[in-house]
Amino acid sequence: MSGTRPPNHTDDHTNAFRNALGTFATGIVIVTASHPAGGPVGLTANSFSSVSLAPPLVLFCVAHTSTTWPSIRAAGRFCVNVLADGQEELSRRFTVRGEDRFRGVHWRPAPSGAPILPGVASWIDCRIETLHEAGDHTIVVGKVCDLAVDDKSAAPLLYYRSSYASLTVR
Repeated sequence: MSGTRPPNHTDDHTNAFRNALGTFATGIVIVTASHPAGGPVGLTANSFSSVSLAPPLVLFCVAHTSTTWPSIRAAGRFCVNVLADGQEELSRRFTVRGEDRFRGVHWRPAPSGAPILPGVASWIDCRIETLHEAGDHTIVVGKVCDLAVDDKSAAPLLYYRSSYASLTVR
């Protein structure tokens, strides 16, 4: 097949891989949990997908270097908050290390107790079903326990070519 080469770990190939994947637009979510000892935690992810309708399963991927993932894993449950257009600032807030990401954010609890963030297009409350190690990430598969569409008219917040983007409906 023309244009394909075996992957290796040089910086040039890593950048080429990142650039190629950047042409695939993704939605952005904030995965939250209520840690038994530490309160609410959350992280921004654009590696989120549905897996199965029966049973209802979703997945997100988290880097092994994440300092938030151990708390979400310990909680055993999480809520996926699907961000709407205009929530870029909230998305960025949940990527900053070492700060109280929930300061000033007026959230409400999902049935699991995990935070549902204000203004999201929808939320999906899950329990951790399985974990799969994959390279430098963990694939987290969650069984959907509850969900709701909070704003049926909300356009999604997207990520495309390493930047936030908006959807233009034709």
